[in-house]
Amino acid sequence: MAKYKLDEPKKGSQLVLETLQALGVDTIFGYPGGAVLPLYDAIYQFEGIQHVLSRHEQGSLHEAEGYAKSTGKIGVALVTSGPGATNAITGIADAMGDSVPLLVFTGQVATPGIGKDAFQEADIVGLTMPITKYNYQIRHTEDIPRVITEAIHIATTGRPGPVVIDIPKDIQEREVTEVTNPTLDLPSYQPTVEPNGLQLKRLLEQLPSAKRPVILAGGGVAYAGGEHSLRLFAERYQIPVVTTLLGLGVMPYDHPLNLGMGGMHGSYAANMALTEADYMINFGSRFDDRLTGNVTTFAKDAFVAHIDIDPAEISKIIRADIPIVGDAKKALEGLLKLETVEVDTSAWIKQVTFNKNRVKPYHRSSDFIQPQEVIEVIGQLTKGEAIVVTDVGQHQMWAAQYYPYKHGRQLVTSGGLGTMGFGIPAAIGAKLANPDKEVILFVGDGGFQMTNQEMAILNGYGLPIKIILLNNHSLGMVRQWQESFYNERRSESTFDAEPNFQLLAQAYGVKAHRFTNPETIVKDLEVLMEDVPMLVEISISNRERVYPMVPSGKSNFEMLGVEFNA
Repeated sequence: MAKYKLDEPKKGSQLVLETLQALGVDTIFGYPGGAVLPLYDAIYQFEGIQHVLSRHEQGSLHEAEGYAKSTGKIGVALVTSGPGATNAITGIADAMGDSVPLLVFTGQVATPGIGKDAFQEADIVGLTMPITKYNYQIRHTEDIPRVITEAIHIATTGRPGPVVIDIPKDIQEREVTEVTNPTLDLPSYQPTVEPNGLQLKRLLEQLPSAKRPVILAGGGVAYAGGEHSLRLFAERYQIPVVTTLLGLGVMPYDHPLNLGMGGMHGSYAANMALTEADYMINFGSRFDDRLTGNVTTFAKDAFVAHIDIDPAEISKIIRADIPIVGDAKKALEGLLKLETVEVDTSAWIKQVTFNKNRVKPYHRSSDFIQPQEVIEVIGQLTKGEAIVVTDVGQHQMWAAQYYPYKHGRQLVTSGGLGTMGFGIPAAIGAKLANPDKEVILFVGDGGFQMTNQEMAILNGYGLPIKIILLNNHSLGMVRQWQESFYNERRSESTFDAEPNFQLLAQAYGVKAHRFTNPETIVKDLEVLMEDVPMLVEISISNRERVYPMVPSGKSNFEMLGVEFNA
């Protein structure tokens, strides 16, 4: 490969930071260790990139994810070798599952020690190969600018994902006078972005024959910035829209065509629309099992058009009658440019609207604060404009069901991997990336205890995140499954002893409140208007369940917990 001379000799560590800055990176989340000391020494002397010191490498990765998920920009993490790198694996796998653009630098022992079981050595390239979009181990310092340039391009184009760069310590320290030309030259990596025009035309030509069309909108619409085009398309042809968990917000919650989230904990209206549709147009969703339920009955009478940036997802689970590889926004824009066809969905709209209105709301209790009400009230206090971050469990589903989302990328959550401990660090990353936006975190007492050490960051970086801890003294979703399918044998899913979360927050200098009274909760939650880091612990029933619920392996129309108005 062609090389060019540098103006002056530079160490590998300098080249890393200069290349990142030239490519627009302004924030790195990380935790130092022996194998990355040269990089941290360079950071000490470098201006223009903020380094955020996490308290655990898993925290570094989730912080980078929160930064990336809420903005679409690449998140960057830096960890040391061995245990530092293995602690990062959960975050890397999480990013792979949710198509999050991440660049992860792992330190490595010096090249002479590789493969010899040196102190804190781990084969991170081998370990992360199944959970990365691509990975590298740099063996020549002069390749650093080229590799970083390629890595960011790969991570952020096509279907986004994590890329790992493993850098041995001596490669960071070595000084070079010339570097490999970083111009992109990746002939084997050419993702298809522009959808096929003839296929788009076929999609539209099929529409007039449909009586019950439905749009399924996934995270791919939000990632592509296609919300506006989706709304225009749905409104033009009066097609109801079902979203996935990661697609929430691409249709405003109060839009008459929005049926809400589909799948295991989706709305009755959404799941019945998916079941009864005769034409399904999927923009940017991968038909995962939590959405489809029993695949043999999922949309079994529907003609299916599937638009996805990743060709591997098309017909992987549900056969596509019209497969279209490409960017969701470009596909929607292409459809809007085509001549309008005549479609009559009036009877179908009447039916799905009836389904939306026939379901009773959640039961109110005079004994316990209802988590659903908490989320609704916070939605009102924030006018539906907050970035909502969740951990994983019951509270995640309640947040998906009851917060009034208006925009794509408004919900930051762990979808595919379902990672407990995601919440606190992801909220930190989201707030650092969006300092002018309110960031609300919903977390359970289980997930909170996995990564609460990251609260140490809040005051140091001036991050007034509001942590809503819904405390049911149990692993709520595990407990719900045990109650529903294991004869109420609550095996190791309740916490007999927990720390005093109020004192724990105070130990980190975070203001803390605890609320237990359902009669005053609406007024109590007004404390959230104060612009400081805050933990609000809310005691809820340890018998509360998330409904609707489609049991594993059942069909979407076999929902539990649905009650209808008389």
